[in-house]
Amino acid sequence: MFHWKKLGKVFTPQEVTGRPWLMEFAQAPATLVFDDFVRVYFSCRPSADANGHYVSYSAWVDLDRADMFKVRAVAEQPILSLGRLGEFDEFGTYPVSVTCEGDKVRAYYAGWTRCESVPFNVAIGAAVSRDGGKTFEKLGTGPVLSYSPDEPFVLSGPKVRRFHGRWQLFYIAGRKWKLVDGRAEPVYKIRMATSEDGIHWKKLNCDLIPNRIEEDEAQASPDVFYANGKYHMFFCYRYSSHFRGKQNGYRIGYASSTDLVSWVRDDSKAGIDVSEQGWDAEMISYPHVFELDGKTYMAYLGDQVGRYGFGLAVLEGRLE
Repeated sequence: MFHWKKLGKVFTPQEVTGRPWLMEFAQAPATLVFDDFVRVYFSCRPSADANGHYVSYSAWVDLDRADMFKVRAVAEQPILSLGRLGEFDEFGTYPVSVTCEGDKVRAYYAGWTRCESVPFNVAIGAAVSRDGGKTFEKLGTGPVLSYSPDEPFVLSGPKVRRFHGRWQLFYIAGRKWKLVDGRAEPVYKIRMATSEDGIHWKKLNCDLIPNRIEEDEAQASPDVFYANGKYHMFFCYRYSSHFRGKQNGYRIGYASSTDLVSWVRDDSKAGIDVSEQGWDAEMISYPHVFELDGKTYMAYLGDQVGRYGFGLAVLEGRLE
């Protein structure tokens, strides 16, 4: 069993001023490590419009490498523009995952569009940065990973990795929509695609992680890394109904694999749960694990899926 020591909430979007597009939420943290700071990408929202609709933008905050509770800078503008009329990312870019590619930074993001019968649909796009990850230009106006006969809707939560010279994209794919108290709620599962160039993807077309709490369990944020001879995945999961509170809300799970295809789930090893009180007492979700100066950290979201920011935990011991 792993044990994560919680360090506290690091970033609170409500404390940022002068950015009307960044009013609340700091969702799905993802990191790039620089010489003297750690850049954490996240997704945020302005206030709702007159109809109660939100849009989502992606941004970053730079944390001092020697003291990650010290904020050095926050993005002046969103890292990506929203799509134009009718494009797949017209109403949001959330979440984002980044990786260095030579002197460039590649980003994969979920683009949101609104629907009539259900609230939204999502596909995965790609963008590149040539200024060290400050701003990004989309590779095109369409997604690089979209709906297909086996994955009919809600492709989201991209986490890009490179193992053995190939690109791996871990993501979620919708399985069904459920009507709960008159509201359409999505059920999605963790999947994977591989690529030689990071643009053209071959889907595995199977769910990676077995269900545990119910058949319609929703799974998200599959963060995968290699250590000590095997692959480790931290992810989050929730019930399909009434999940916006503590009882059925998000928790963090764990699975391991030797080949990236067959995974053994054992949530008892995750080593982190909700707190008794405070900003993460109702739910924890969207884990992102990264190494820094000989230590392993997890950035994660607290209550209301990151409405009030993200926090950090540090691994005590080693990954076995």
